[in-house]
Amino acid sequence: MDISRRTAIFATAAASLAGVAQRAVAETPMSPSRSGSQGAVLAPRPPMGWNSWNSFAGTITEDQALETAAIMRDALLPSGYNVFTIDIQWYEPEASSYTYNANPVPALDAHGRLVPAPNRFPSAKGGEGFAPIAAKVHAMGLQFGIHVMRGISRQAVKLNLPILGTNVRAQDIADTTSICAWNPDMYGVDMTKPGAQAYYDGLFKLYASWGVDFIKMDDMSRPYDSRAPEIEAAATAIARCGRPMILSLSPGETPLLRGDHVRRHAQMWRISDDFWDEWAQLEAQFTRLENWTPFRGPGAWPDADMLPLGRIALGERMSRFTPDEQQTLMTLWSITRSPLIMGGDLRHLDAATLALLTNPEVLAVNQASQDNRPHFLEDGLRVWSAASEDGKARYLALFNLGTKTRDVSVPLANVGVDGSAAARDLWKRRDMGPVTGHVVTRLAPHASALFRLS
Repeated sequence: MDISRRTAIFATAAASLAGVAQRAVAETPMSPSRSGSQGAVLAPRPPMGWNSWNSFAGTITEDQALETAAIMRDALLPSGYNVFTIDIQWYEPEASSYTYNANPVPALDAHGRLVPAPNRFPSAKGGEGFAPIAAKVHAMGLQFGIHVMRGISRQAVKLNLPILGTNVRAQDIADTTSICAWNPDMYGVDMTKPGAQAYYDGLFKLYASWGVDFIKMDDMSRPYDSRAPEIEAAATAIARCGRPMILSLSPGETPLLRGDHVRRHAQMWRISDDFWDEWAQLEAQFTRLENWTPFRGPGAWPDADMLPLGRIALGERMSRFTPDEQQTLMTLWSITRSPLIMGGDLRHLDAATLALLTNPEVLAVNQASQDNRPHFLEDGLRVWSAASEDGKARYLALFNLGTKTRDVSVPLANVGVDGSAAARDLWKRRDMGPVTGHVVTRLAPHASALFRLS
């Protein structure tokens, strides 16, 4: 299906589901996956952090991780970026790039659970797992996250290892027909089989013993309905593990029609496949984020994916986004309250990228706004507005998706502001003075602006 047809269908679905979703948010009792052990909402604000995928693929080592975490503590934590995540294949001794070994032999414990490869993470030896690294990350004031794949290791099935706390083995619960299309590590788990939930319970209890705070779980959202039993199993296991953990589902495109299900079982879910530094991919996120508006709220965040900014791709290049496109990326993620997960190599963090990531007035829109909504005024112009958390101001984001510079004039009444307002440019951090009737600005191709109207 081409993009235009798909987005038209999703737009129609979003409109029809808006009232249903809003009622569901108000009426549905909070599921265990959305609340901590004391009943507090998990991820009341969009998570902020760093993830190793855009920089290291599956190759990151213990030394690289701890070096990066220390930089994150110093450069990004003061602005709220506090979730440090080691992405895919930390259990694979031979991981070397963005491609995967066809026949991996991962590190496993006696119960078929993946553990950190000791040649890459020496502190994991002796059954320690990620506990030593997590302790160091926590001591820096950060939360610790890991990436995991859906299912059970194919190597564990080959060895037919016993499932902890049961009398069944890996071959008894594995669904060898359920495989990831792009990664050879795992089989799905048949949740109708005895011992299947026990496997997931044991898995997340292991992660809890390591001190894990955040789980990015992959091969979960596409195809969604066939993955739903394991989504529910993971949420149940987290609720039982004794430690609050944010659950982030990947990759997308998560079906919009499953919005109510996903928001009840996870705190984040991907709305697209992997997002990289190409304008066409950024442009496509606008419609997806518009469509997911009915399901956005505390504890439930549609995820437009990581920020491929700075040096990326195993150090091979800097982000291909122009400065204007980088600001558009941050403006869109902020006004739509997508999680802000930096992907660039922090060891090469330049001043311009740091300034982009840490503008406090822009981050306030991501972390402390409400009533975030799109407006449809002109072709090639995208407009979003939101209210400040205290209700005293309205945020206005303007985007020029076209290829020519354009003058933009947006009626204040169209974005919920009556009469006149005092305007402030949040990117320039400069007061603009009073505006009456319209907000007027000039935008270069692919550029954006973000204002506070009070």
